[in-house]
Amino acid sequence: MSPIVWTLTIVGLLALLAVDFMTHVRKAHAPTLKEAAIWSAVFVGVALAFGAGVWLTGGAELGKEYFAGYVTEKALSVDNLFLFLVIMTSFAVPRANQQKVLMFGVIFSLIARTGLILAGAALVNSFSWVFYIFGIILLFTAGSMVKGHGKEEDPEAGDNVMVRLARRFIHSTDYYDGDRMTTIHEGRRAMTPMMLVMVAIAGTDVLFAVDSIPAIFGLTQNAYIVFTATAFSLLGLRQLYFLLDGLLDRLVHLSIGLSVILGFIGVKLILHALHENQIPFINGGQPLHVPEVSTDLSLLVILGVLTVTVITSLISTRRAEKREAVDVESSGEPADEPQSVNSPS
Repeated sequence: MSPIVWTLTIVGLLALLAVDFMTHVRKAHAPTLKEAAIWSAVFVGVALAFGAGVWLTGGAELGKEYFAGYVTEKALSVDNLFLFLVIMTSFAVPRANQQKVLMFGVIFSLIARTGLILAGAALVNSFSWVFYIFGIILLFTAGSMVKGHGKEEDPEAGDNVMVRLARRFIHSTDYYDGDRMTTIHEGRRAMTPMMLVMVAIAGTDVLFAVDSIPAIFGLTQNAYIVFTATAFSLLGLRQLYFLLDGLLDRLVHLSIGLSVILGFIGVKLILHALHENQIPFINGGQPLHVPEVSTDLSLLVILGVLTVTVITSLISTRRAEKREAVDVESSGEPADEPQSVNSPS
């Protein structure tokens, strides 16, 4: 892509972020379901329209690569919301202030991913063996997701190394002052828990980026498509958080579905690495004639796995609720009141 196209794209993305901040985040408030639904639809619509433009101007193959990357990154971003939820719950972030935290998370995530995209694109263009590394990372991540499926989320997830260092070396308070990140405490400037939440989110964003960037490079090596698919998947993440709200804990099979997708892309990357092989101790440094996975098949597998994941998750949750209702009825005890996933524990 020409520098003009890159410039216009970045300016457009910054404009979308600015509109989002000025119209919703600048003034702290708890968004309604209607507001979250409308703006989620707007950002998804913009992403789809952009993909259609890529398809029309760049060809069908480039368009398919964009949509495969966008859907994969969007699914991974939904999984990220679970940890964001745990972090904000552990810090008891007021609901009205959660928008600001999520907005920061989106911006920092975009910055972290952009850095990794630039580094990854340079490595991919120079060294074909990088595909082996990316493939192994994805296979390891897929295995970790399967191993961790069904386990309770760590309530101390927000208390990572960055947060502990910040608390140790910077004067801080144990109470919120609106959505301010600093306040005056004991006669001097101190950071509030809001700042600590931002630090925790930043730390997790870096970890998420390490997994997501190899995944999308497994679908396309075009840096422009990698960047735009990743950026558009992050835009609207804040609204999606409030829209899904109580549905997040119903997607009980999401980690399994994502592990299948990441494992599939990991295998695809290793096959591509073998096809482009230059490592001396593998086939004498010569490429191997192995089958490669097409973009059409990748897109079909990704959409199929996500569809099955959502359906089985909702069926499993409904059955669990019915069993619980039967148990409560037989015991004669009143059922517990439903609690929003965003309520502090």
